[in-house]
Amino acid sequence: MIVLVAIAMLVTLGILFTGLFSMARGGEFNRKYGNKLMRARVIAQAVALVLFAIAMLTAGR
Repeated sequence: MIVLVAIAMLVTLGILFTGLFSMARGGEFNRKYGNKLMRARVIAQAVALVLFAIAMLTAGR
């Protein structure tokens, strides 16, 4: 379970940095994918949090 949490966190981090760099550079890529990247980050972050909560709830068992 911890591996899944780590993977979800890395995916979130990758999406976050891709979105930040595209915003910093601007241009066509940012106009086309900026909102989609930030929505994907929110979804990936939610998945990571849910997996983390499940891992913490089942850790004592």
